[in-house]
Amino acid sequence: MDENHLSHSTWDCKYHVVFGSKCRTKRLYGDLRTELRDQFVKLASQKGCHIEEGHLMPDHVHMLISIPPKYSVAHIVGFLKGKTALYVANRYAKKRRYKGYHFWARGYFVSTTGYNEQVVRRYIRNQEKQDKASDFADMFKPSY
Repeated sequence: MDENHLSHSTWDCKYHVVFGSKCRTKRLYGDLRTELRDQFVKLASQKGCHIEEGHLMPDHVHMLISIPPKYSVAHIVGFLKGKTALYVANRYAKKRRYKGYHFWARGYFVSTTGYNEQVVRRYIRNQEKQDKASDFADMFKPSY
C-alpha cells in the first residue's frame, strides 16, 4: 500500500466497474478485444489508475480498478469510455459499420470493493463461465 500515496494522503480505493456496449450488442471480439485491453491499461495509467483485474465479455466490460482519490469515479469511467469509443470509431468504423462515436451505452455500474476484493476478483474471473451457463439455462424458455 506504500505505492498508493499522494503528497498528503495514502489511499487504497478500488472499484468494481461494469459497462456495456450500446444496446448490449456483441461487439467485443477478435482483435478488438486485445486492442481495447491495451487501450484501457494505457489510458488508466495516464490518470494514475491501475486496472487490477479485468475481463472483456462480448457485450460488456468488467474491471477492478484502483483510482486515486483526486479523481472521481465518474471522471475516470467517462474518460475510459470516451477515449476508447474514439479509438474504435477511428480504427474500425468503416470495417464494422459503426455509426459515429456511439460505441458504449450511457450508464455504468460501480461498487466499492473494500475488504471484499478477493470476492470481486473471483467473480470477474468466473464471469465468462457464469455467462455461458446462464445462456444455456434459458435456452428453451420462450422469449416474449
